[in-house]
Amino acid sequence: MREIITKNSMLQAGSYQTLTVSRISDHGLYLADEEGAEVLLPNRYVSLNDKPGDTKEVFVYHDSEDRLVATTERPLAAVGQTAYLKVVDKTIHGAFLDWGLQGKDLFVPNRNQSVPMQAGHSYVVYIYRDNITGRAVASARLNGFISNEELTIRPRQQVTVRIATETPLGYRVVIDDRHWGMLYRNQLFRHVSIGETATAYVRKIAPDNRVDVSLQQEGFDEVRRSADRLLEIIRNAGGSIPLGDDSPPETIAAAIRMSKKVFKRSLGYLLKRGEVETDGTVTRLTKKQ
Repeated sequence: MREIITKNSMLQAGSYQTLTVSRISDHGLYLADEEGAEVLLPNRYVSLNDKPGDTKEVFVYHDSEDRLVATTERPLAAVGQTAYLKVVDKTIHGAFLDWGLQGKDLFVPNRNQSVPMQAGHSYVVYIYRDNITGRAVASARLNGFISNEELTIRPRQQVTVRIATETPLGYRVVIDDRHWGMLYRNQLFRHVSIGETATAYVRKIAPDNRVDVSLQQEGFDEVRRSADRLLEIIRNAGGSIPLGDDSPPETIAAAIRMSKKVFKRSLGYLLKRGEVETDGTVTRLTKKQ
């Protein structure tokens, strides 16, 4: 297999690219970028309907022989993203992670490990392109890539967070693969795990660019949606639930997967509308329901 890369080639390992079929060979399709640089898409990813001039979205990476190759497979993450990946092998030089690509693991050099990685364990890593070799590699030292120096988010914005580490106050999260945020334990209404991703909302941005996030959206629209959900829960429970203002937060969270703050706001909304009544420990539908 030959690899043709021009000086101004757009082909870069670890990224998705839309390329044009330039020619067909015994080994597969050669795809070209706008500068004419070619990369092979092996036969196992080729359709009989593919022909020169067609465009294909592919993922480009270095194979075991250090050659750029294309695939229609989708890895668990690309360059510029975080991921929670399992160690499948180790050498004296580093660890290899299951990247979700057939026959290709993702390398984490020893210098990029915050703690010595263990086979069978999973770690939150950031994927980047090495500026010397051009290869896609991973790093568990997230501070080199995640920064709050110049924020690109705003209060109340919906974001995607990845749970990175646990602290006494809650969980440190990576926001949109770019920034650090804090998810406080006393605002959680469900269990979270290291490595998982979730939809969250920016609650507060401090003057020093510290960011607090919540898994629940705040504001009147969210109160109304939560109140509708609470009303449906009460109806499905036969008209009453053993919860009220006096119920402990952990009891509320376990029973209806809401924080006590959201529950009280939702309950207040339904009380004002006359749809429920409560004695502090039990909430039930009113007679008009």
